[in-house]
Amino acid sequence: MVVNDPIADMLTRIRNGLMARHATISIPASTTKVAISELLKKEGFIKDFQLIDEDSLEKKIRLKMAYLESNEPAIIGLRRVSRPGLRVYVQKGEIPRVFGGLGIAIVSTSQGLMTGRDARKQGIGGELLCHVW
Repeated sequence: MVVNDPIADMLTRIRNGLMARHATISIPASTTKVAISELLKKEGFIKDFQLIDEDSLEKKIRLKMAYLESNEPAIIGLRRVSRPGLRVYVQKGEIPRVFGGLGIAIVSTSQGLMTGRDARKQGIGGELLCHVW
């Protein structure tokens, strides 16, 4: 199946899996998706992830979702900002704070993917991929 926006597809799969209260979610792998998964794990939105190489044709990422004690997901919302039809670029001073710092903005910079907080610290801007809260 051909997907025009693989990052939006990843976010939709996570959103649907959380609504169905799945413990794990499998998504097709790419280097950008692995980097997003690393950021989500570092920020505590998912428990863990692993790269699965079942066959040589298609690699998958298996995300282990994080839930609170009340069986509520750790991720409340996901929103794709920049998309193939409308790219959104931000400078270092324009990087938004998501929910007053409770969420994260994922920014694609010249030094790789990083959270908006890290990009602000390093003084670099880039493409604003998505918001997670």
